[in-house]
This record gives sequence, C-alpha cells and structure tokens, in this order.
Amino acid sequence: MTHDFGIIGLGVMGRNLARNVARHGFSVVVKDRDLETAQAFVEEVKDEGTFLAAGTEAEFVQALEKPRRILMMIPAGAPVDAVSQSLKPLLDEGDILIDGGNSNFNDTDRRLKELTPSGIRYFGMGVSGGEEGALWGPSLMPGGDKETYARLEPILTQIAAKVDSGPCVTWCGYGSAGHFVKMVHNGIEYGDMELIVEAYDLMRHALQLEPSEIADIFAEWNRGELESFLIEITSKIVDFPCDQGGEGILLDKILDAAGQKGTGKWTTITALQVGIPIPTMTAAVDARIVSSFHELRGKVAEIYPSPPAMELPGDKKQIVNWIREALYASKICSYAQGFDLIHQASKEYGFETRLDEMARIWKGGCIIRAKFLDRIRTAFQRDPELDNLLLDEDFATEIRARVDSWRKVVRLSLDLGMTSPAMAASLAYFDQLRRRRLPANLIQAQRDFFGAHTYRRLDKDGVFHTEWPSTVD
Repeated sequence: MTHDFGIIGLGVMGRNLARNVARHGFSVVVKDRDLETAQAFVEEVKDEGTFLAAGTEAEFVQALEKPRRILMMIPAGAPVDAVSQSLKPLLDEGDILIDGGNSNFNDTDRRLKELTPSGIRYFGMGVSGGEEGALWGPSLMPGGDKETYARLEPILTQIAAKVDSGPCVTWCGYGSAGHFVKMVHNGIEYGDMELIVEAYDLMRHALQLEPSEIADIFAEWNRGELESFLIEITSKIVDFPCDQGGEGILLDKILDAAGQKGTGKWTTITALQVGIPIPTMTAAVDARIVSSFHELRGKVAEIYPSPPAMELPGDKKQIVNWIREALYASKICSYAQGFDLIHQASKEYGFETRLDEMARIWKGGCIIRAKFLDRIRTAFQRDPELDNLLLDEDFATEIRARVDSWRKVVRLSLDLGMTSPAMAASLAYFDQLRRRRLPANLIQAQRDFFGAHTYRRLDKDGVFHTEWPSTVD
C-alpha cells in the first residue's frame, strides 16, 4: 500500500500536522530521527487515521504514492540542508519536497537552485498558528512552482483553517515567496505584540489600573475594531493568577526580557535591502533587544530617575479611549508597512504575490488573525496596485478620526518617561509620509559638501554639484 502524504519530524508541529492530515482522510507516512519515536507516535494516534512509521529514508520514500508529497517539519538551517540532500538521490522527477519550518527565504532560494535540476519540486511553506493551529487548522503560506501547487492543494485546503472567505491557504508566489510572506507575517506579529504591550504599560503604570480592569478593557476591545487573536489572549493573560502558589498575578512574576527566534530581525534586514521603511516592526525588534539587557537597565535606572509625577491630561476613561484609538491607528500603519514590503519584494523577486489573498489567509489560523484583515483584503481588491494602505480612503478616514488621540498618547508616554517606541514609530511614519517636503534636502547638501555626491533640484532637470566654501583656513 502506498500513502498519500509524508511528514519528516515529529516535534509538536509535525505530530499535530500529521494528525490533521490523517483526520481529513489522507494516509500518512511519518519519520523521525529514530524508529522508536515514530512507532510510538503511530501507536498513540492509530485510531485517528491511517499512519505508517518508516525507519529509514528509503522505506519512507518507497511508501509514498507518486509523485510524492513530503513535508519536512524540522529546525531551520543545517537540518533542512541535511535532510534535503539525503532525500535527493531517493526522489524522482516531479516529487514535491516542502520545508514547513521558519527558514530564511534566501536559504529557500539556494535550495531551489540546488534541487531544481534534479526535477524535484521544492516548496517553502510558512505555517502559522502554533500547536493548536497545526492540529485544527493553521494558516499555510506555500510558495514555489505554480503548476505543482495544484498537486498539493487538495490536502492543504483540507487541513488549513476555515473562515467565511474559504480555507486559509493559497499559492503565495514563485520561488521563496512562501517563506518570504511568513517572515513578514512574523514581522507584523512583532509589531502587533509591541503595540499591545505599550497600551498595557500605559494602563497599568500610567493610569494605575488594576489587572482585572485591564483584562475587562482588552476583552471589550476584542468585541470591536481591534478584535484579534492577540487582543483576545492578552485579555486572558493580564490578570491570570500566579500558578506557582504565590500571591498576585503571574505577569508580575515573569522576567521582563523578551525572546526572539530571528524572523523579526530578518524582516528588518530585508526591508533595508529592498528599500522599504518598516519602522514599527523595527522598533518592536529593538524593544525586544533592549529588554534583554536586564542588568544594564537596572544600572541605568540607578543613575537616571524617572520624570517627576504629573497630572494626567484627562480622566482615566477618556485616556483609555485615546489608547484604544492610538493602538488601532498604529496597527494600520504597521500592516501598511508589512504589505508594502511584500508588494515591493514581489516585484523585485518576481513572486507575483497577491496582497488581497495574503490578507484573506491571515484571517484564520495564524497569530495575527484579526477582524480588520477583511478590510485590508477589500482595499487591495479595489486596487491591486495600491501603493500603501494609508492611501485607501476607508483607512484614511479612520486615521484622520484618531490622529489627535494618537498624538496625545505618544506625548503622554514621553512626558512620563515610559516611551511607546512602536506607537511613536508608527506616528513618525505617518507624519513623514503626509509631509510634502522633508528636510532631506539638507542631507543631500551635506553629502555633496563632504563627498561631492551631487543632488537634484526642484526647479531644474539634471544632476548638480556645488563648489561649497572650504573648511580649511
């Protein structure tokens, strides 16, 4: 008997995806580093579908229907190279090898070049939703050969999360588009999380609200324009009691040093290479890095006291409303940056990614799933070549209605010495884009002065250089 689908790597994600595939009627061959692990898994889940544990790669490949469909759920980097190369001589032309990990899209491009001459169809596929998503329906972001995607589509559409607009999977584009889209998804996730914690910080430490009050506020926000997975889980976290027998809430016991696995950093690096500003996401990455300097922050705090106490510029209920509006406006700017990056990279790398489809498949299953993605989808359906979400009249109307609150919140955080780096970065991004004239003309003059780098003029065509006054006496 041959099987429909193969999965290599039985960590939490691999195990749950295997169960998801089998639950939808497809037979699955699984392989892990040792046969005992694979056999124990099959014994555990044998009532959920048809599974086979393979001991060697040759047995694994021979047990699959041709053209073979294989998903690697293994750590990014060297392990993907090792498994890909060991499978290469065993696979036939037309077989499909999918990397479902968080690989750097540049590595995916390299592997495509290495495997394509052999006829193997290599796919990089982003998988978002965590262990629950993997089991019950993730958001899937496959990229590669468009025609070959048709061979994967019957399985992927079955196992993906389902929303009112369909399954949360689509062909994301040629080449490494799948991993590129997943990278940007994670960059947006970084921005979203930082914006939320800044809102929390202001309510907890500026307004001195009780954790239960903040939980109620986030729960209320989740019933409105900010409805999203991250707002929902935040409402459950902020007043969760200590689970180790201590008094108070768990959040107050957690070390304030945020971890990261690198995809946010990759997003920032790539944006610099493509030439697209993503200041909200970059501020979020920087904030995580600053948080890791826990000891240094303690030393600096000893030297520099907080600003003196000040009277709040309004009643607490009013300020909470400002914070909500600032969070929403900042979020629009963050997503505008992310979609702009995908749009420009798609043109530069030839991905042919549809932005409306990216908004659609992020509506369910993934970490950044949110109500307002429907509106982003609609904006790009109206104008597939929309240069920036800030140009969409619906979003422009919402920004204009919230900009005063946004400024008040950023000003308040600065006055209190708390800082809201992502909100401030979003506001600076908005303000820079809305100005017809920026002071970059002085930068151009400086560059020409010290390096004869030339400049262009507003009143004449051409490139100019000026003989500036000498700095030598």
